[in-house]
Amino acid sequence: MRLRLAALFACCALPAAAQTLNVATGGAFTSMDPHFHNLGPNNVITSYVFDPLVRFDRKYQPEASLAVSWKTVNDTTWEFKLREGVKFTDGTPFTAEDVAFTYARVPQVPNSPGSFTFATKPITQVEIVDAHTIRLHSATPLPLLAYNLSNVNIVSRKIGEGATTADYNSMKAAIGTGPFRVTELAVGERVVFERNDSWWGTRPVWVKVIYRSITNGASRNAALQAGEIDIIDQVPPSDVEELRKNPKLAVVSMSGQRLIMLAPDASRAVTPFAFDLQGKPLPANPLKDVRVRQALSLAINRDGIRDRVMDGFSVPTGQIMPEGASGYDPSLKPDPYDPARAKALLAEAGYKDGFAITIHGPNNRYVNDSKIVEAIAQMWARIGVKATVETMPAATFFSRAVKAEFSVRLTGWGSDTGEASSNLTEWVASSAPDKGRGTMFDPSKYANPKVDAIIEKSLGVIDTAAREALYRDAERMAMPEYPIIPLHFQVNVFALRKGLTFNMRMQEGVRAWDVVSQ
Repeated sequence: MRLRLAALFACCALPAAAQTLNVATGGAFTSMDPHFHNLGPNNVITSYVFDPLVRFDRKYQPEASLAVSWKTVNDTTWEFKLREGVKFTDGTPFTAEDVAFTYARVPQVPNSPGSFTFATKPITQVEIVDAHTIRLHSATPLPLLAYNLSNVNIVSRKIGEGATTADYNSMKAAIGTGPFRVTELAVGERVVFERNDSWWGTRPVWVKVIYRSITNGASRNAALQAGEIDIIDQVPPSDVEELRKNPKLAVVSMSGQRLIMLAPDASRAVTPFAFDLQGKPLPANPLKDVRVRQALSLAINRDGIRDRVMDGFSVPTGQIMPEGASGYDPSLKPDPYDPARAKALLAEAGYKDGFAITIHGPNNRYVNDSKIVEAIAQMWARIGVKATVETMPAATFFSRAVKAEFSVRLTGWGSDTGEASSNLTEWVASSAPDKGRGTMFDPSKYANPKVDAIIEKSLGVIDTAAREALYRDAERMAMPEYPIIPLHFQVNVFALRKGLTFNMRMQEGVRAWDVVSQ
């Protein structure tokens, strides 16, 4: 009996250790509230705990999650059949009431730096047909509704009524239907997840996931090489070769949809960080002039950033979607590096001697973000634009950005829908609070009524080819006016210990169900 018990304990002890996955991310997460901030690192950790009605597969196409099927009843009504037998981890059954509560909560989250209202605002009514059937009504056709709703995780009405973001961050309200439950949480530092064995989907192989934010690339790599971490994201491109030489590790990469860009203040009469060369505030905003925005773009050597800053792990661009994605237009090329033309444009705009401006950006959100800002500042100096660099932690950066505190900033955006509508509505269309567009991410921005009309039309077109043609029309009209200054698309680079396989997707981040033992 003693021998049999010893053997039993030995075989049980090994899997417990082997079934713990240690993950380190380079992005700082700021909340476990799934509706607080539409931020990549937040969306990854909340996906462990909560499910949406519809989720994306690895090819960025919608597939069943809490909804098992959906169809149009008429041009302005979608019907969703909900999965039966699903329970939140506190034992409460999931019903249509939770969906209605969730969609009503999204626009009401206080102090949200980046809302999910783009997905819920067009819904004019949530009709509960029965406990597992809902109908979503809208004023106009919403052919992309399933794509948009993949971004909105469902919370429990029982738990969520009266719950604040602080309650989710304290884990009191962090009760979902997802593949894991959260057992420890230090916001911005560490989360511990334990597998939800009653999850409706295929159980992940990992019983426990320890998810850490290590924003310093060198520290993240060191933790991996020391064996403290099993898999990391956002591998600094300069470290790839070193990691590849380690026989215990593997490096994998995949082109992503994360657009890295500059967002210029293209609308205000006066912008806060533009000065003459003597340091006096400029009485007029130079960024309102399209010639200035074009000059700043022509002064950027995108190939140089790819080769010397990103070590080849970026794809220079002049548009909002990468090649192969819906909305990509082959006629829109990256601006060539042309400092002579840039100087001429500045002179035409009345800035022959240049001016001074501050470029703001995060220093722990995107791959080599602070290095990119510093490189651009040096490039702009060559055309007479004296650029001061100010970078800061992502949480501080985003909280200031939504208050329109900056004149020009480095930022990034990955399409919420896997196609162009997300990028167009957030970065090209003018701000429209009543439609949930653009107001949180870019409160002072470019606006062109003709472009708005094309985008508005595209969002109601059911035929995919016709809709994509309208996307391209909007882009061809808008991009020469530089609503943003596109730089490149990130290549997602991960490193992991040998013996693991990571089934990558175009989305960023490490989701434990995509990692398996060989």
